[in-house]
Amino acid sequence: MDELYKALSRFADVDADQSLSRMTTLRIGGKARYVAYPETQVALDSMLRLIEERNIPFKVIGKGSDLLCSDDPFDGVVIRLDRHFHHSYLVGNELTAQAGCSIIALAVDAMKNGLSGLEFASGIPGTVGGAVFMNAGAYKSSMSDILQEVLVLRGSRAEWVPASECEFSYRSSIFQKHPEWIILGARMILKPKDKNEIRDLMEDRRNRRMASQPLDYPSCGSVFRNPEGYNAWQLIDGIGYRGRQIGDAKVSEKHCNFILNMGSASAEDYLKLVREIQEKVYEKYGVRLHTEMEMFNWKQTA
Repeated sequence: MDELYKALSRFADVDADQSLSRMTTLRIGGKARYVAYPETQVALDSMLRLIEERNIPFKVIGKGSDLLCSDDPFDGVVIRLDRHFHHSYLVGNELTAQAGCSIIALAVDAMKNGLSGLEFASGIPGTVGGAVFMNAGAYKSSMSDILQEVLVLRGSRAEWVPASECEFSYRSSIFQKHPEWIILGARMILKPKDKNEIRDLMEDRRNRRMASQPLDYPSCGSVFRNPEGYNAWQLIDGIGYRGRQIGDAKVSEKHCNFILNMGSASAEDYLKLVREIQEKVYEKYGVRLHTEMEMFNWKQTA
């Protein structure tokens, strides 16, 4: 047991030498030197001070549902809030949730309380923090539609930031420009609606996902953002890449904006397939596809 492990353990549950592939829905990634689960905001702040003093790199990860990690080891600290920062509070139609809350669980709770606005999130396997970070969305709705404010730890100061100042746009937010900021929670405004109508809509969308999306192999969901005026999957289909495979990374035959890990796909093979698609789509259509997923622990990313 090394000295840094002992120091981190004062403030969090800590695991050493954990594979990032176990922390992402894509099941790809090298080993992280430490994974820390702080119990409280005070413990988190204290741990961050320690990390900063020692100039140690860190990364906050939720459920890892929109993340492509390299196969290289990460010589730093992965911070996860989903073990302890998972409490939510509903007052009237105002929902306040900590960053580690499952967004699917919140959507179900909102439905049971006859509140609408989170139906789009009922199939997104992520946390509140990750959903805010990516401005996650589906069915032409997104987090920014319901967010009132976000609780953010900037330096050693936790403050509520109005949604209007978070620079939300399609799968984007100000937090992507400031990885040193940590999302602690969010306050959302929902709308009263008959819970049976909400339940029926969520069930209908669940059936549509089952019918149209490849859920039997690991993936990070939709790989590419939809360019203006296009659906990414149609462009990929148009270049004949449905079913295209490099190593164990394969374009889904069911929905070709999904690239699957068929077993033991390497990060390099996955990224090579992504880059091929971008090049071929640009050659044929003159359209640049941009990835929706976040790249982590890569020495160079284009």
